Amino acid sequence: MALPLAPVAAVALRYGAVALVAYAASRRVHTATIRQDGEDALDAVPEGVGAARPRDRSQVNAEARWRRIIRLGASGPGLEIDASALGRVTFRRV
Repeated sequence: MALPLAPVAAVALRYGAVALVAYAASRRVHTATIRQDGEDALDAVPEGVGAARPRDRSQVNAEARWRRIIRLGASGPGLEIDASALGRVTFRRV
């Protein structure tokens, strides 16, 4: 009995394309530096989402923080997740 290779080849081509894109993206990412003042700013963000629009500037500032502890069982091992983000969008007429 003959094996239908066309569907298998299509799936292999699709996974190969995804692997090629992932490899190319990983080669373009540079090593980032860790700055302590940036770490301190992210640690100071309160939990939740907030936004501000100062009247003296034409910009919008936003901040967000999400902290959770996930445990496996009542006294099992846990994992703490702390995600923080700061953002700024500036508008300027040209």
